[in-house]
Amino acid sequence: MKLSLNRYYITFGLIGWILLFTTTLGIPKIFIRSDELMYNMKLYFWVESILCGLFAFLCSYVISLVIDYKLKISNLKQNIWKLAAVFIGVQLLYSFIIWPILDFAALQIRGTNSTVTFEGKIFNFFYFITLYFVWFFVFLTIKIYHQLKTVKLKQIQLESNLKESQLNTLKGQINPHFMFNSLNNIRGLMLEDVDKSRVMLTSLSETLRYSLTKSDSNSIALEDELEMIENYVAISKIQFEDRLIFTTHIDKASLNIKIPPMIIQMLVENAIKHGISNLKEGGEVQLISKIEDNQLRIEVSNTGQLNQNKNGTQLGLQNIERRLELLYGEEATFNLRRLDNKVVATIKIPLK
Repeated sequence: MKLSLNRYYITFGLIGWILLFTTTLGIPKIFIRSDELMYNMKLYFWVESILCGLFAFLCSYVISLVIDYKLKISNLKQNIWKLAAVFIGVQLLYSFIIWPILDFAALQIRGTNSTVTFEGKIFNFFYFITLYFVWFFVFLTIKIYHQLKTVKLKQIQLESNLKESQLNTLKGQINPHFMFNSLNNIRGLMLEDVDKSRVMLTSLSETLRYSLTKSDSNSIALEDELEMIENYVAISKIQFEDRLIFTTHIDKASLNIKIPPMIIQMLVENAIKHGISNLKEGGEVQLISKIEDNQLRIEVSNTGQLNQNKNGTQLGLQNIERRLELLYGEEATFNLRRLDNKVVATIKIPLK
């Protein structure tokens, strides 16, 4: 949540600005010269403090919105000039607008315009800046603390999600049905081709080893994931034979880019399980990786129709979306759509 939209920040910010101007502007004027001032002058000083506080809050709120929506605390050094320009611009806006407001208040309460000289207004300009620096320091402190707390919470959620992902890997991604079917298919293949069945056993062993050892990591190289995919598809082809066509178009520049483990495997499994297996004539699964717009684009497409009503498909998609969100926030995207007679799943991961 943006700090500027927090109701507690808005409430305490408004009260804080009014108290700040009251204690530094109004009270000294009223009580130091309390015997000399008439009632309308005392009233004016109170109104002056409140109006200055209200308008200062509005101006500071503009700065807080800019920081929340246009600047990142992690890249504050790169945006320091933008922040300085906004800060100075708001100060000038404050100084140009506050004096006509105070003149109007003086006319209504005292029956005369403000008698502050030009030199006095310049002095007050630096006085306003000083108060804004105090607010700015407090705001950034709260903002940084809030961000560190959010990052820590996301790390805890990520660790929890990774453990859950490991369980899902054993229960859903490399599931018992896949194991049972693979072993049965390999057993039947042993009567026809012993050497090929030995290769398939090796592929199955590598697939299981990968799922057990890599699921604990936050990220792995795309090249390692592709090796596991090849083993997975090789085992699946025993069951589907010529019904399954698997092709890849891999950008060599993307091979060393880090991605979440098992995420492509889940897309390929969904494509085979919920796409190819439902077609008597079979179909094609295509895997594409390329770099564009400073992002890694991973695309898995399969022949068939889009059907998201199945619990297995929904669980897998939610797993992917959740992991991307925890690892990359809003910078990563996942999309599943129908394109002609194909179902296309697309993941975009930012390059860091």
